[in-house]
Amino acid sequence: MNMPVPLERVYQRAWRSHIVARDFMIEKTWIDLGLAAAFDWVADECFGLPLLEIGVGAGLTIPLTTRISSDYTGIDVSARLLERARVRFPQLDLRLLDARDMSALASDHYALAVFCWNGIDCVNYEDRRRVLEEMYRVIRPGGLILFSSHNRDGPGFRESIWRLRPRFTPNPLRFGWRTVRMLWFFPLAAYHYLRHLRDGRDYDGYSVRAAAAHFFRVVIVYTTLPEQRRQLASVGFEIDAVFGSGDGKRIYAETQRSDVWWFHFIARKPRLAREPASGERRVVGV
Repeated sequence: MNMPVPLERVYQRAWRSHIVARDFMIEKTWIDLGLAAAFDWVADECFGLPLLEIGVGAGLTIPLTTRISSDYTGIDVSARLLERARVRFPQLDLRLLDARDMSALASDHYALAVFCWNGIDCVNYEDRRRVLEEMYRVIRPGGLILFSSHNRDGPGFRESIWRLRPRFTPNPLRFGWRTVRMLWFFPLAAYHYLRHLRDGRDYDGYSVRAAAAHFFRVVIVYTTLPEQRRQLASVGFEIDAVFGSGDGKRIYAETQRSDVWWFHFIARKPRLAREPASGERRVVGV
């Protein structure tokens, strides 16, 4: 389904913002417990093996991903952010590439491909499949992908401009600061929120909405568990595990709906197909 404005164009505008660029430079550890749990899941299997990170931005997650392997390739579509990452990590292989076309990278090479920070939500839904197909191509048989995606059944999907109201605290100085900050950013956030209202769409299994992140500058895809599972299977992946943001608990195959903010999916490219031996039953992790 065609959007009035391609999502990548919205993001290119956002990335030129000082506020967004600053957010991608601030050093953090894990964005949430779910991402930490997902990295724990893949770390031992992929330790020291070729690793691809998509959407490295200014290098925020590089110190985390390189804990798994120094055999590292990072890519990003923003030349401005990637240049900052190259200044910070000159020893690494960092390339200006679009995740929808990674033809410059070899097929069947990487043991793990990572796309954190819900980056896959930043392209139109038709291109989302192209990203997954490219990830499938570049990882070796038996290799893994790890990516995060916003949850349409989670609280983030229902965020509105009033989310920016200052949270009450009995500390008058802290509440005063929150109020001043809200008054400073609210007009700009309201402008972006109203500007992107027309871009919202609802489809079977996913929706497109402006996100409160970066003061509603961005428009993203929100998906559901069944739809993302379906899409991964249609590309050829087998799901190893799904973790929810926040508490980092694993979400099992029988779960059809969750109230987490976003999901962390771990999926595997099957090894060479073979027929099960007599009496053997193929078991796929979920």
